[in-house]
Amino acid sequence: MKLKSVCVYCGSSTGSDPLFMEAGDRFGRLMASSGVELVYGGGGIGVMGAVARAVLAEGGRVTGIIPRFLTEVEVEFREVSELIVTESMHARKQLMFERSQAFVALPGGIGTVEETIEMLTWAQLGRHSNPIVIANLKGFWDPMIELLDHIIKAGFARSDIRRIYSVVDRVEDILPRIEASL
Repeated sequence: MKLKSVCVYCGSSTGSDPLFMEAGDRFGRLMASSGVELVYGGGGIGVMGAVARAVLAEGGRVTGIIPRFLTEVEVEFREVSELIVTESMHARKQLMFERSQAFVALPGGIGTVEETIEMLTWAQLGRHSNPIVIANLKGFWDPMIELLDHIIKAGFARSDIRRIYSVVDRVEDILPRIEASL
């Protein structure tokens, strides 16, 4: 199966390390040069804006999905190939899920954590088997990975949940990891 679309969860802020914005830009360019469409939260700021702008700069396709109430908070990015405004966060996340073959977590905030955990939960419950890749740039996701290991160790999840996600340390490894899982 050829990879056509990837949902990227990431911050609407730039973060404290310039590497995060650079990584968003680099990953967006890699997606576009590989012919992979970006599906994302529709904002034009922070890491998410960097990813979207990079995909577009390289001639790629971007679908932004944003709930109406966030159109002012996150500054929707109108230059995307397709902008979908939903009535709720639930509708946004469902559409992002339906339009994506894989899910990637770049550095971000609580929303990024929540969206990533939701995809992990859905995979654990058998609702999908799409690849989930955590881009652990400079150890950003170490605490969450440790928490997942703690949950397993405490007996609240089986150790086989580790098979539902992959961890990479470089954006250059994300697409190859996804393609190896398809």
